[in-house]
Amino acid sequence: MSTTTNAMSSWIDALRAAMDGQVLLPDDPDYDRGALIWNGAIDRSPAVVARCASAADVAAALRWGQENGLDIAVRGGGHSVAGAAVIDGGMTIDLSRLTEVVVDPVARRARCGGGATLAKLDAACQEHGLAVPAGTVSHTGVAGLTLGGGFGWLTPMAGLTIDNLISAEVVLVDGRIVRASAHECPDLFWALRGGGGNFGVVTEFEFQLHAVGPMVHLGMFFFELDRAEEAIRLGRKFFADGPRNAGGAMVGMNAPPAPFVPETAHFAPGVALVVAGFGTADEHAALIASLREAGPLFEFVTPMPYVALQQMLDEGAPWGVHSYTKGFYLDELPDRAIDVVAAALRAKPSPMSQVLLFPFGGAFADVPDEATAFGGRRSATYALVIDANVPDPRMFDAERQWARSTWDALLPFAAGVGSYVNMMSEFDEDRVRASYGAKYERLALIKTVHDPRNVLRANANIKPA
Repeated sequence: MSTTTNAMSSWIDALRAAMDGQVLLPDDPDYDRGALIWNGAIDRSPAVVARCASAADVAAALRWGQENGLDIAVRGGGHSVAGAAVIDGGMTIDLSRLTEVVVDPVARRARCGGGATLAKLDAACQEHGLAVPAGTVSHTGVAGLTLGGGFGWLTPMAGLTIDNLISAEVVLVDGRIVRASAHECPDLFWALRGGGGNFGVVTEFEFQLHAVGPMVHLGMFFFELDRAEEAIRLGRKFFADGPRNAGGAMVGMNAPPAPFVPETAHFAPGVALVVAGFGTADEHAALIASLREAGPLFEFVTPMPYVALQQMLDEGAPWGVHSYTKGFYLDELPDRAIDVVAAALRAKPSPMSQVLLFPFGGAFADVPDEATAFGGRRSATYALVIDANVPDPRMFDAERQWARSTWDALLPFAAGVGSYVNMMSEFDEDRVRASYGAKYERLALIKTVHDPRNVLRANANIKPA
């Protein structure tokens, strides 16, 4: 950074004059909200927040930030576990005003602003019984999730979020505003589908929609901790044989103090097998019969609105939690790996921390590896996620060490050494390169075309070739 906040205040008027949105400095009343991010473990203070009201505002902010030597970060939903939206002394381009969602139910398409959350997108689409395959926490930002890939309950049925991206409005670092699609800027469009925020600031996404809901079917089966290995093996068999119209996860967690949980099991550690069914009630009942027969400690089987399914995991990842995440993909889930997961669950200090296994296959595997820039092979059968979450910062160091040691113990079972870029708490260059594999060189060439000076580097960075 070549300037200070005090010096900046004398000529910040130039940026304010160029934008319709707000320009916020640390002393301004709305500054804290503009610099707010989800992960409480990240404490950074940008020198300026440009709360943009349009793509033209974003272009103006990008030009001004570069002219004045500021490091630049982009805030969509503010949900990056690495805190990529904020840089000490830098500039945050805040898209939180760009939240409009417009649905065309006939064409089954939706246009969504770059600052929208999944909750906003889900609600608008569900008015027409439609949905975009997306993540599993509703206060996640659409932009960050999409640009990294995006998987969730609908992945076996409809693929990743990027597999359903039709086009994107992108503000390039030189201020140009372009539309990227299969027919316009096709190389850029390829890179956006998995390559993160390296190539421009996406101010609007256009998605293909699928008929889902409004009511879907949930089955959650919770097994006590001393049956953890048994439960994960049961889940392995169940999801290997599962139909495309059902998604799910295996979650090592503590039982919530919810009405459907027996009081004696509140906060009990264990493993939950979660099944989201998108077919009929009879199909769901037949599908989950084997899980019911296994004798879980408790179960929760019910129809529910799709939007409620999308919000089901929100309480486990509240705003302000101190969080650290590591993960990778698995081509298979051998017994030895299951034993390591079970041991980690017995060792985790915080009741908020989790180990999650999301099964892939189905529509996820239909897409050729080279079709998108997604940082992972389409032959992978699971994404494994280690979430260290604590409400008290004094517990954070121990919990982070638990996540790291668990990751180290499980790494021998990984499908290569790549990771899902949306779940990186640190953007280590070697890990980023490994995640993209052979795609990295093509991404670096596209980066050279669209951001040759690496202006957009507060991310899982791909350096210009």
